[in-house]
Amino acid sequence: MNNILGLLRLRIKRGINLAIRDVKTSDPYVMVTMGSQKLKTKVIKRNCNPQWDQDLTLSITDLEEPIHLQVYDKDTLTVDDKMGDADIDIKPYVECLKMGLDADALPKGCALMKVLPNRTNCLSTESCCGWENGKIVQDMILKLRNVECGEIVVQIEWINLPGSKGLEGV
Repeated sequence: MNNILGLLRLRIKRGINLAIRDVKTSDPYVMVTMGSQKLKTKVIKRNCNPQWDQDLTLSITDLEEPIHLQVYDKDTLTVDDKMGDADIDIKPYVECLKMGLDADALPKGCALMKVLPNRTNCLSTESCCGWENGKIVQDMILKLRNVECGEIVVQIEWINLPGSKGLEGV
């Protein structure tokens, strides 16, 4: 617990136009890795536009550690097929958290920072850090790499963990 800064909730919302890896469709799921942590969404059968709406939570010990998403097609008799990958850069989001803004001071939906797609992130479109239900969240659409098509819609949210270091002084 001494090394943990806090928790990061990843809400894996949905996939858009994912690659076909079976005859006419795919059975996609997302594997999230960060250091030694590995988390997995449920498999959505026969759908290239899956709705996961699933929360996965990572323990954050190093803000520089990359968060890697890999999308797979679940196969029964063979090895699961890769359907692309993306990385999440949490540094802009952490900058918003460090602003120390009061949740009561800003209206719901207020945008704090816009993050533009560039060569170093996997953003498909502009991403926004903003207020939602008294917390700062970042919504993003990630363009999958190493595949012919596909995007993943994700939201991240910081969770302060009592007894952890937190973001102060980081």
